[in-house]
Amino acid sequence: MPWKMDINPLGSLALSALVAAVPILYLFWALAYKRMKGHWAAISAVIIAMLISVVAYGMPVNLSVLSVFNGFLFGLWPVCWIVVTAVYIYNLSVETKQFEVIKNSLAAISDDRRVQAVIIAYSFGAFLEGAAGFGTPVAISAAMLAGLGFNPIYAAGICLIANTAPVAFGAIGIPIVVGSAVSGVDMMAMSKMVGRQLPFFSIVVPFYMAVVMAGWKKAVEIWPILLVSGGSFALTQFLVSNYIGPYLPDILSSIVSIIATVIFAKIWHPKESWTFEHEAAAGRAKLEFTAGQVFRAWAPFILLSIFVAAWGIKPVKAALDQLLTIKFPITGLDKEIIDHLGKPKPAVYIFNVLSAAGTAILFAGILSIPVMGASIGTALRVAGRTLNQLKWPIVTIGTILGFAYLYNFSGMAITLGYAFASTGVIFPFFAAFLGWLGVFMTGSDTSSNALFGKLQEVTARQIGIDPVLTVATNSSGGVFGKMISPQSIAVATAATGYVGHEGDIFRFTLKHSIILTFLMGVLAMLQAYVFTWMIPHWEQVVQAAAAAAKSAATTPSTEGLNYLIITFAVSILIVIISRVVGRGAVK
Repeated sequence: MPWKMDINPLGSLALSALVAAVPILYLFWALAYKRMKGHWAAISAVIIAMLISVVAYGMPVNLSVLSVFNGFLFGLWPVCWIVVTAVYIYNLSVETKQFEVIKNSLAAISDDRRVQAVIIAYSFGAFLEGAAGFGTPVAISAAMLAGLGFNPIYAAGICLIANTAPVAFGAIGIPIVVGSAVSGVDMMAMSKMVGRQLPFFSIVVPFYMAVVMAGWKKAVEIWPILLVSGGSFALTQFLVSNYIGPYLPDILSSIVSIIATVIFAKIWHPKESWTFEHEAAAGRAKLEFTAGQVFRAWAPFILLSIFVAAWGIKPVKAALDQLLTIKFPITGLDKEIIDHLGKPKPAVYIFNVLSAAGTAILFAGILSIPVMGASIGTALRVAGRTLNQLKWPIVTIGTILGFAYLYNFSGMAITLGYAFASTGVIFPFFAAFLGWLGVFMTGSDTSSNALFGKLQEVTARQIGIDPVLTVATNSSGGVFGKMISPQSIAVATAATGYVGHEGDIFRFTLKHSIILTFLMGVLAMLQAYVFTWMIPHWEQVVQAAAAAAKSAATTPSTEGLNYLIITFAVSILIVIISRVVGRGAVK
């Protein structure tokens, strides 16, 4: 007989919410105060959450265990798959000495660590977020900064801070699509609303990164390039989200930001370059390689960008899913839980072998082997070393996703959501923190919108404000939870070789996460009661999910296959060109 979820098991919403918050508070304590290694913090937090789900919420033991197992599977695939393949490309680049060329080419643009961080972590990271999301930008950007010589804690922390502004439109806008489908809020209206919140922060984040790295005075020294980077991104993000839609804000904004920042860095440079304390300023480096050699060194990351962008196109994903997707229900869990609305919760694991973003990165990695001039033996050796390097981060990520799924299936997440919703007229402020909490637990703005989107919509109507504001704020506030999500931190430490120091990274980012979420909450309050003209006009769309599903179902697979053929043709051409023009590169 199915078990019925009880979101107020103790008869008092406040008390039930307090009990539900215990595992989260414990996780904060374990990481921030005890500086516990990520995998042990995650494992112990899951044990505590399971005990509470069984004892306080009355959840059967087998359902509690299976919920964690279901989440752990999702953590392995597709999340860990992205991390493994992304770090593999970086490791292979280092092994073949091609990364030395990349380092020199960046130093030739600017040897200033602040400028390098903005280009790699903010602008390039935003492109990866827009194309793939789900850990890809942090994995690649943090690895690159560490390879450039950044202190690991700064390489990881800066990338986590940078990976905020683009998150709501990540993976070709999937958080907005899901938030709209779950809440019933019009997708274009939600895109516009997020596009009237995040650009304020997009323009600030590069400044914020520079202040965190070097202090206020040193950040002000390079304000022109920070303004060019953040301003070009923010303006494009606003225009695309408000006049085109939620699918391309990150892709187009990041491209504009990269081009504008690199060109400006060539023209303008700070009087004194800033480096870390353990480094000596050497001045802008002379480019030691030909343009062809530089192109060859960057080719693996160009290939990565092409493949993840192609995999984000709906017809491509549809075609790949038709070719090979394995779905199976989690026996004993699927539809064995009745949620608080009286609906059975499905638990079907989807093993999307080809359409996963990690598979796109794998294809880029395979084509990168001849680009880098690596032998098959070298490629396999690096693959083995990468898996060994990531064994504990894989455990951490899988366990944290198990933690998130348990919160969802037990009802604890809904309890916390309703507690936030009980704040009344000041709910728009707490709407940002509700999204923040959802991303902290799940590591995903998409998952946070799926978890709390409907709750945000219902609560907004109850207090008499436009639900597009609160649903959008769930996504906009959620982006700042990304930098403290144990899943994201595990990815960052894995990429920088800082495994075991997850607590240090958590302490590094926690304050900034809370400050930025607080400011988002203030903005939401102002938009709710003062600047109401900023909220777009829209009409209720109740069939958003059905329409999206119908559109996806009717997308012709031949179109997706054509895109794939073009993608591989262009990629192979890049491989050939890189080998021809890049002769004599570092070996």
